[in-house]
Amino acid sequence: MRRTILLLLLPLATAGCVAQTAWNVATLPVKAGSKAVDWATTSQSEADRNYGRKMRKQEQRAGREHRELQKRCGKHPDDPACADLQQRPAANYR
Repeated sequence: MRRTILLLLLPLATAGCVAQTAWNVATLPVKAGSKAVDWATTSQSEADRNYGRKMRKQEQRAGREHRELQKRCGKHPDDPACADLQQRPAANYR
C-alpha cells in the first residue's frame, strides 16, 4: 500500500526537476549564441579603452624620441635633425 502511494507521488515530486531540465535544454542554444556574439564583437567601452591605450603608447613613444633627439642635439648641435627640433614648437612630452 505504501509502495503504491509512493509510486503515485513520485512523478509529482520530480515534475519540477524535469521541467527545469527541459527549460535548461531549450534555452541552451540561445545562451550559447549570445555568448558567441559577445566574444565576436567589441563593445564601445572596450573600443574606448583600446584607443586610449594606443594613444598613450603613441605619446610615450613620441616623448621618448623627442628626449633622445634633444640629447643628441646637445652633443651635436650641427646635426640636420636639430634644425627641425628648433623649428618645432615646444610640446608637453612625457
